[in-house]
Amino acid sequence: MSDVFNTRVLRIATGTSETVFDLTRECETFLREVSAGRDGLLNVFVPHATAGVAIIETGAGSDDDLLAALHTLLPADDRWQHRHGSPGHGRDHVLPALVPPHATLPVIGGRLELGTWQSVCLVDTNRDNAQRQVRLSFLA
Repeated sequence: MSDVFNTRVLRIATGTSETVFDLTRECETFLREVSAGRDGLLNVFVPHATAGVAIIETGAGSDDDLLAALHTLLPADDRWQHRHGSPGHGRDHVLPALVPPHATLPVIGGRLELGTWQSVCLVDTNRDNAQRQVRLSFLA
C-alpha cells in the first residue's frame, strides 16, 4: 500500500456556455505541492452527471472541434427522454458515456507526463450548471 495519497477539490466556474476548460496548470500546481518529486498517478475526477475529462490539444481549435463533434453526436434538441433544464439538456447526461468523468495520468519525478500537445481538460456542455468541482488525487 502506498504511503502517499493527497487529494484536493477545485471549484471551477464554467459559466453559461459550453466549454472545454484547461485544467493542466491546476494539475501541475497540485503536483508541485504534494508529490515531493515522487513517481505516481494523478487521478482527475469530475463528480457531475453532465461533465467529463478529456486529454486533448487546446488553443489550436481542437477544443472547439470537440464541442462541434459533440453537437453532431449529441444534438441539443428535443429527442432526449431526460427533459428537465434547458432544451436538449438530456444530451448532457449522455456526455459522460463518451467523455468519461475521470482520467488517470502518470507522474514521473513529480511531473505530469503528458505528450507535447496534450492538456487535461474539463468538458462541460451543461449550460444550466455554471459551477463545477474537480477532484485531483495523487497516489505515489
